[in-house]
Amino acid sequence: MAKNKVKYGQEENVVAGAHMVRHVHTFDVILFILLTLFALVIVYPFYNTILVSIVPQADYTRQPFMLIPKRVTWENYKFVFESPLLLRSMLNSVVLAVVGTIYNMVLTVLLAYTFTKRDLPGRNIFRFILVFTMYFGGGLVPTYLLYKALGLVGNWWVLVLPTGVSITYMLIISSNMSELPAEIEESAKMDGANDIQILFKIVLPLIKPILATFTIYYAVERWNEWYSAMLYLKDNKLWPLQMALRQIISSATSISTVAMTGETRPPIYGEGIKMACIVVTVFPLMALYPFLQRYFLTGLTLGAVKG
Repeated sequence: MAKNKVKYGQEENVVAGAHMVRHVHTFDVILFILLTLFALVIVYPFYNTILVSIVPQADYTRQPFMLIPKRVTWENYKFVFESPLLLRSMLNSVVLAVVGTIYNMVLTVLLAYTFTKRDLPGRNIFRFILVFTMYFGGGLVPTYLLYKALGLVGNWWVLVLPTGVSITYMLIISSNMSELPAEIEESAKMDGANDIQILFKIVLPLIKPILATFTIYYAVERWNEWYSAMLYLKDNKLWPLQMALRQIISSATSISTVAMTGETRPPIYGEGIKMACIVVTVFPLMALYPFLQRYFLTGLTLGAVKG
């Protein structure tokens, strides 16, 4: 009798376990389908951007949203890369991204480390003044007059010098520095280290992920720079990539409105040129991101869990 009860109990456990497996399996399938649809919604716009940049205008007009192109043409990319502005402006953007990012990170780190000093006279007043600038600016006309007085209008350095520190980034980095144990700095001072040595040999190595994260942020902002160039730079030899691509798109739109009868190659068109410019702009960042992804993800979660 006891054996039958044990056997019956085991059968119940097996049935319950099988039911649970089926239930979890069904939930996993539903979750997989939902995540797949969500991924397609995210990925398809990028995929469609590439397709529009390589298909003829007639195909795009008939089917703006496509999965597989029937014909492929590289005329849009040929038009972009044949522009005399492209290579020069791309070099300008590379130099701007490197020089500007180093400039931003040096100022941001030094300012953030300064605000970790609780004995700094007027610390709260200076913090309030910096935060105040996040919400209120001087206005476009006074800013232009100031840059003109400083000799920055028409000067390539107008893209670099005025944008020194992002207050948001600085406050986050300062907060992460403040979370480091105070005993580390006290021990270093007892060994004779000064503030510069403590910053570069102790503090920065400990917050490397958050530094990598904001280095990426600054580099992307510098790479996408165009607004200051539009306002303060008339010489197209000084333009960054985004400003040059804007001019290329404008030229392509004008050309595409002209009838191109008798052409043996597929004509270019504004939308295709625009998508080709997007691909040219995004590709360098996409190529660089996988190498920094580990630091980027770690930096986003740094400080989220406190021990």
